Amino acid sequence: MKTVVIGGTGLIGSKVVRKLREQGNEAVPASPDTGVNTLTGDGLAEVLKGADVVVDVSNSPSFEDTAVLNFFRTSTTNLLEAEAAAGVRHHVALSVVGTDRLSESGYMRAKIAQEKLIEGSSIPYSIVHATQFFEFLKGIADAATDGNTVRLAPVLIQPTAAEDVATAVTKVAVGAAVSGIIEVAGPEQFRLDELVRRYLAAREDPRSVIADPHARYYGAELGERTLVPDNTATIGETRFEDWLSRQFATTTT
Repeated sequence: MKTVVIGGTGLIGSKVVRKLREQGNEAVPASPDTGVNTLTGDGLAEVLKGADVVVDVSNSPSFEDTAVLNFFRTSTTNLLEAEAAAGVRHHVALSVVGTDRLSESGYMRAKIAQEKLIEGSSIPYSIVHATQFFEFLKGIADAATDGNTVRLAPVLIQPTAAEDVATAVTKVAVGAAVSGIIEVAGPEQFRLDELVRRYLAAREDPRSVIADPHARYYGAELGERTLVPDNTATIGETRFEDWLSRQFATTTT
């Protein structure tokens, strides 16, 4: 089975490629680095020849509202049209838990647009909704920082490790299309402010974290359960403290 992984040289994509190959599948990473550009369409027809499955884990280079909407609309349209021409039988896309509850966010509006295009396509599909990755905690903190203070809403979050997300995406890719959404999350829930506070403390980052119920999260105000999945989610194995320990072990060796 040939699987083309769009965004296959990135954080999740490179792991999916590795996992697919370990299972004996043909996995082809596709990104601007490999000569495939979903925004322009360059290289798409060539890389999709003979492909059975396409996994799209690509992301916009800009999170500015107009730019990110243009990226997901254009790249997804180009990709789906090329897949239809190539006879691809399963389209797998990675998105975010709570996307439909975060329409105040320009980024999430772009992801909603992407999902609607996929759902309206003739190609059988599976959409994987993942909670935020541990690897993105620094970015969450940075986006919420004003001076030396990080303001975050004290709402529930159930973060996961990128490795576990890649495992889930790989499992979906080798299975039958579900024509719906599969949720993926970590094994523990935290308060968002508490989680980032613990992360920054472990990094010896001097910023202070303030719990602010009205703090915006990438432009959206959060409810208590906006960022957590329902009780049918696939649960990853990696606990936060174990992941954190490995990060410091990696950086100190």
